[in-house]
Amino acid sequence: MLLRFPELLAARAAFVAALVPCTVLAAPAGSSPLARRVQAAEPGAVVQVMPGVHRTHLRIDKPLTLVGHKGAVIDGNGDGDVIRVAAPHVSIRGLTIRHSGSDLTAMNAGIFVEQQADDVDIADNVLDKVLFGVYLDGPARVRVVGNRIRGMTELRSQDRGDGIHLWNDRHVEVSGNDISGTRDGIYIYISPHNRIVNNTIHDVRYGVHYMYSNHDRLAGNVTTRTVAGYALMQSRNLTVLNNRSEQDSRYGILLNYVTYSEFTGNRVEGVTGEKGAGGQVIPGGEGKGLFVYNSEFNRFIGNRIADCPIGIHVTAGSDHNRFSQNAFVHNRVQVKYVQNFKEEWSWNGAGNYWSDYLGWDLDGDGKGDTPYRPNDGVDVLLWKYPQARLLMSSPAVLALRYVQRAFPVFTPPSVQDSHPLMHDQTETGNRKYAQRH
Repeated sequence: MLLRFPELLAARAAFVAALVPCTVLAAPAGSSPLARRVQAAEPGAVVQVMPGVHRTHLRIDKPLTLVGHKGAVIDGNGDGDVIRVAAPHVSIRGLTIRHSGSDLTAMNAGIFVEQQADDVDIADNVLDKVLFGVYLDGPARVRVVGNRIRGMTELRSQDRGDGIHLWNDRHVEVSGNDISGTRDGIYIYISPHNRIVNNTIHDVRYGVHYMYSNHDRLAGNVTTRTVAGYALMQSRNLTVLNNRSEQDSRYGILLNYVTYSEFTGNRVEGVTGEKGAGGQVIPGGEGKGLFVYNSEFNRFIGNRIADCPIGIHVTAGSDHNRFSQNAFVHNRVQVKYVQNFKEEWSWNGAGNYWSDYLGWDLDGDGKGDTPYRPNDGVDVLLWKYPQARLLMSSPAVLALRYVQRAFPVFTPPSVQDSHPLMHDQTETGNRKYAQRH
């Protein structure tokens, strides 16, 4: 019989409880007593880390609980991994773990979990001045919950590690963590069937970064002041639900070859665009709430994209995607659609809300009586030849826009919403969806 994710966690907890009855050991502060206590402890023991600074490195190679009293600090003195876990059924909680090494090749981390170390709990710790916060090198059923992770901000972004790094991991829960100052907040690589939920990530490159990872759930996370809140690449069957991107610079949500995934109830607000030292937006660095590149067969339902330079940019053969009940609010350009075929952006008679829709609703059914078309031939011309913006207010451009409105046959292939909504329904739609799921 196959177990679902919560049942797997419950079974793991029961197994840990059934281990050898624990012995409680106390380790006073110092440079070596803690390492000796860990080495001498019997499997299943609880090692209490007393207040003070423990300048040491730990290798845990047996089932063990390491719990810190208030003020307990493990300091790696800027060298190697502070704690390395090499056995299953280990719990690490309540500690301040700081000053790992800074060798990217060696993947130095505050806590490094080896491939054989399944069923590990890492909870309620503070990891400070660490290259990688938590590095999971292939174990299964690990919980990384409620930790505060701060990277090495003195290093260039590309020289830092990630806050939480998954490599070839399954049935992992990463929830309730607060991450900043690392390269990426949470990086997921070749890691299917995981839950990344309710994390807060700020001041990093990519908030959540996916590569080649399928069947994951990404829900309730918040990113702020990142280059891209959610960079999802080469992955499929993702459930992306009720996440928020606030004041991220280049992208709120970026899709690159993402397929058969569901995006529901997400909010992207105030993408700023990449700016130079003087505060001006760098050419080509305009912010995009949602960027869809070479991504097909996805569903976008009940999302809100607001106050961005570009609401949504669709390009590179992104086809067969469904858009319904989304809200595009006060974006300078609602849609940038760079493709050579028409696409209908309503589903089962329900379109999307557009804050700049100028149509009417004479029958009072809550849907506009005329279709919404966000782009015309002039837009396409300007995207291909940006220097033509100098002619924006010229009589020729104004005449061309008039002709396209009067004679739609001259309009190039683009997006059309045949059933635009007259009201923003994202609030009620999100609540109903969350109740069902």
